[in-house]
Amino acid sequence: MAKEVLLTTDFKDLKSYKRGKVRDVYDLEDKLLIVSTDRISCFDVVLPSAIPYKGWVLNNISSFWFDFVRDIIPDHLITSDINKYPAQLKKYEKILSGRSMLVVKTKALPVECVVRGYLSGSGWKEYKEKQSICGIKLPSGLLESDKLPEVIFTPSTKADTGHDLNVDQKYIENLIGRDTAEKLKKFSIAIYEKASRHAKSCGIIIADTKFEFGIYENKIILIDEALTPDSSRFWPLDQYKRGLPQSSFDKQFVRDYLESLDWDKNPPGPELPPDIIDRTSLKYLEAYKRLTGREFKG
Repeated sequence: MAKEVLLTTDFKDLKSYKRGKVRDVYDLEDKLLIVSTDRISCFDVVLPSAIPYKGWVLNNISSFWFDFVRDIIPDHLITSDINKYPAQLKKYEKILSGRSMLVVKTKALPVECVVRGYLSGSGWKEYKEKQSICGIKLPSGLLESDKLPEVIFTPSTKADTGHDLNVDQKYIENLIGRDTAEKLKKFSIAIYEKASRHAKSCGIIIADTKFEFGIYENKIILIDEALTPDSSRFWPLDQYKRGLPQSSFDKQFVRDYLESLDWDKNPPGPELPPDIIDRTSLKYLEAYKRLTGREFKG
């Protein structure tokens, strides 16, 4: 498998806007350039290893979903077609092609909008302790990976560093206003439900996912990424078995490997062995192929 990867960008003639765990964002005055690198973060630590094709998958799968749910909500995407980029970016064409997008500037809302259809991750841990998630009471007797009786909205704070904290609906109502909080819940569940139906027809269960929204021209729009293997738990439908952890098409595979190490989950993160890198890359590519019906074009 090809090992050419992009860990970071440094476009000195462009104004840096933000460098996230995975994305490098540049300010083009009236718009932003988002570059999806091949970095991978787990437990809020960016690992020193890169995953081949990961940035390409994140960029293209987000573009697919933005288009797929545009009947529910508009999004920030202007274009991901390199031929439509400003002339000043031409010199970076080789780096940007396939792994970048131009987006409108928005006022980002300070909420991670998490939607859960199945009981897993931090939701499963909280359920075992309290029989609830983010203040939402759930029936007794549920098992790990069980499908929930109904889709639930379980928001969290959005931390620039460190861990996001699960909060209840009342918390975000106080933070951004009741009307806006209700709209985020409505949009998040509607997007998840439509995407889940499509994914299931492709042999993938979307166990949970998270969205981010911003305000643009006084309207709420979908921003950041959408339903990627970084922001979602994707499970193979034909291997699903309740009561157990699931195999996945997302970075849970890397998390599981890291959990087997003697690592305290603080920086610096450990290097990943070649077989873990290659298998993770294949999982991302497989998720893209299944969900979009398209072949990888590297």
